[in-house]
Amino acid sequence: MTLNVGDTAPDFTIPDQNGEDVTLSALRGNPVVVYFYPKASTPGCTIQACSVRDHRDQYAGLGATVLGVSPDPVKPIAKFVEKEQLNFTLLSDSDHKVADAYGVWVEKSLYGRTYWGNERTTFVIDADGKISHIFRKVKPKEHDDLVLAALGQAS
Repeated sequence: MTLNVGDTAPDFTIPDQNGEDVTLSALRGNPVVVYFYPKASTPGCTIQACSVRDHRDQYAGLGATVLGVSPDPVKPIAKFVEKEQLNFTLLSDSDHKVADAYGVWVEKSLYGRTYWGNERTTFVIDADGKISHIFRKVKPKEHDDLVLAALGQAS
């Protein structure tokens, strides 16, 4: 499945780093950034998460909620949040149903080995639940500049 700008973002309810359920549709009324990342505590994912942490005030100033989604179980996500002092919500999509719904659960290859995982992709969802921007295969160091610019255009 491929989602496009203008589509309604697929709703979901999955646990956060504290094991508490988060439902996307409950956040309507303000923009939401849903970014999919491959694995907690890996180099690129740490760069991306720490950058979101460091830009938290800018996201808040634009009224946006940021949700990071990975296939990791809750416990490793909680350790990642604590270790990196993250100040936003990370979600556990351990059965990758949300990644499937967003079309980011893909076959990957590393050192000749193929496996399945999240493709690093970010969706900016407007206050009405529609996808306003999609950033596919985004580079961790460029992520926040792209997303904050998109949110600034949307506000």
